[in-house]
Amino acid sequence: MTPTVKQILLIIDDIAPCDLAESWDNSGLCAGSLDWPVQKILVGLDPGMQVMRAARQWKADMVLTHHPLFITPEKTIDFGHMPGSAIAIAAKEHIAVVCAHTNLDKAQNGLNDFFADRIGVVVTHPLVPDPNVSDQQHIRTGIGRIGEVTSSISLARMASDIKKQLGIHQIRVVGNMDIVVKKIALCTGSGGSLVPVFLQSDADLFITGDIKYHEARLVEEHGKALIDVGHFASEILAVDLLSGRMVKAASLAGYDLEIKGFNQETDPFAIV
Repeated sequence: MTPTVKQILLIIDDIAPCDLAESWDNSGLCAGSLDWPVQKILVGLDPGMQVMRAARQWKADMVLTHHPLFITPEKTIDFGHMPGSAIAIAAKEHIAVVCAHTNLDKAQNGLNDFFADRIGVVVTHPLVPDPNVSDQQHIRTGIGRIGEVTSSISLARMASDIKKQLGIHQIRVVGNMDIVVKKIALCTGSGGSLVPVFLQSDADLFITGDIKYHEARLVEEHGKALIDVGHFASEILAVDLLSGRMVKAASLAGYDLEIKGFNQETDPFAIV
């Protein structure tokens, strides 16, 4: 059976409920029609021109990404510049653009749990619990995560292991490299605003991305540790997560779909 965009959105909502999204976010359908049929879904991190061109070449009916096509309302849709250029392809080729953003971050078994598992952290509870969920021991829903590594480890060894687990060459580290860490706080993407929450917790180390200078100083002054893996490295994992979950969900729903992840996106930052 060939589903519509609306039916695919229902599957995504089971994986990452839209009502979990932050109020400022723009998760869900960003461009397209709920009535369009879907046979091919290309999964990416960003709905930029690289992904949109690949979707057009593959003749995809939907692009599913973690980051939204836009968050704040656009006053002008200029087809020569993003996001207008992506919208133009979406309209011309009938490619729906859908995202699962902060709802995927916050969902149980969502991106933060997937990230934690990848770097060897056993999650115990959210860093910032969702106020609408009372039983956080059994339902891990909220912003970020707190957990533990199986055995205490030095900050230097933890940093080295994370580089291997994420396949990256460099990370930024704050703190004494010999400090022993056991309890870990983490947040995929940009976690700088959560530094005060981390400092009030009993976690030894905060793993996230996009940390600013004064946030790093604050962690240093409190004698704790921080590892900044970068925004891209912590969230490109969303491609594998969404692809895998969507394949299983589509099969259970009896939908005839081709789903594949786009693996050619790279970090916009280069270390020189």
